[in-house]
Amino acid sequence: MSYAIIGFGNIGQALAKAFARRGIEVSVATTRDPESFASAAAAIGPTIIPRKLSDAVKADIVFLAVRFESHKDVTNALPNWQGKTLVDVTNAYGVPPEELGGQPSSEAVAQAFPGSRLVKGFNHLGARVLEQDPAVQGGRRVVFLASDDDGAAMEIGALAEKLGFAPIQLGGLSEGGLLVQARGNSWGRLIFKDLTRFD
Repeated sequence: MSYAIIGFGNIGQALAKAFARRGIEVSVATTRDPESFASAAAAIGPTIIPRKLSDAVKADIVFLAVRFESHKDVTNALPNWQGKTLVDVTNAYGVPPEELGGQPSSEAVAQAFPGSRLVKGFNHLGARVLEQDPAVQGGRRVVFLASDDDGAAMEIGALAEKLGFAPIQLGGLSEGGLLVQARGNSWGRLIFKDLTRFD
């Protein structure tokens, strides 16, 4: 299984740190030349591999950690997204609902990547929290996942466990997924809730 993070801002780097803690190789890419962020990737760890966008999106699981407005810049990096598992880490705060046809932002992202198996996840925590070790006082930091594809949700749930998090499945994108999506100028009710699960 191969992994990639598209976007290397605060959230992208926080995700990269989660992979680095477990020694899992992950490609990182932006629309810029990889040399421009190679030193930042190296500072996180040797398993963080800067790549061109066109190469990174070949991974089996792709984390979309760009600004919501920039997600369409990524769609053309691959001619066919069929079968790819895409983790939507974007937040559409401030985007008028009418611009999305009244639908949840994650459904708009799914439509922009036809054929992909989309999971909304890892987006409810700020970067400073997300980048911390998810082991918290004997428990594990929670990440919420929502998807209309149960198989993809389980796959990302297993990866979250591997990264040390405690995944909680919220159901479909337009059901429980609304709890972790911004709509216009309001945040979903679970956004920024830093919770710990004790097994």
